Amino acid sequence: MKMMAAVWGDDLSVFLSADFRDACLGAGAERVQVNLCDGAVAGAMRISELDPPIDAVVSFWVPAPQPVLDLLADLVPRVAAWSVTERLPLTYATPGDGSRVDALANVAFLRRPGDLAQAEWLRRWLEEHTQVAIETQATFGYVQNVVDEPLTPDAPLVDAIVEELFPMAAVADMHAFYGSGGDQAELERRMTRMLESVVRFGADRNLDVVPTSRYDFDFSAG
Repeated sequence: MKMMAAVWGDDLSVFLSADFRDACLGAGAERVQVNLCDGAVAGAMRISELDPPIDAVVSFWVPAPQPVLDLLADLVPRVAAWSVTERLPLTYATPGDGSRVDALANVAFLRRPGDLAQAEWLRRWLEEHTQVAIETQATFGYVQNVVDEPLTPDAPLVDAIVEELFPMAAVADMHAFYGSGGDQAELERRMTRMLESVVRFGADRNLDVVPTSRYDFDFSAG
């Protein structure tokens, strides 16, 4: 199963340590992905519905969640976790050795509007919006995670978690973010089309967008 955890803490460098990797392996994890809000992405757009804002997102591929939940509880003061079903509309082969992916990795926490039924919300997002997002932005990696259930008692309401990989230049350059090549008219066209699409499934409001650096640890690779 895949589980994703939002974490809060002052010093999150522990998530890149050899001790953490060893502990994850001992807890049965086959793969771990760490998304940290760090200096490399400082200045990127952040949207925070939650207070305080999320400091990092850690994802695990595990046979059972409790061992890694216990591990996280020992490392940081606050954890909120969910089990998810993953979709990969745009894949990118990341290194599994823990090196930083050369990207701005935006992680967005989505919430379904109360006036939209679950099936219709998923249809508008997964069937209608996906291609729009790919065509209007400079993403080279796109992961959609539909939340199945919360795994911690105080987990905030979240219906989906999305990760998109952008070129590093997108931290400070809207043309790099949208892939408009410096053409202002094209930038405005792409932004308008994107906004119209996200409005249809409520992703223009009540969401958290967390800019991060991404690090992957694939234990199955040896």
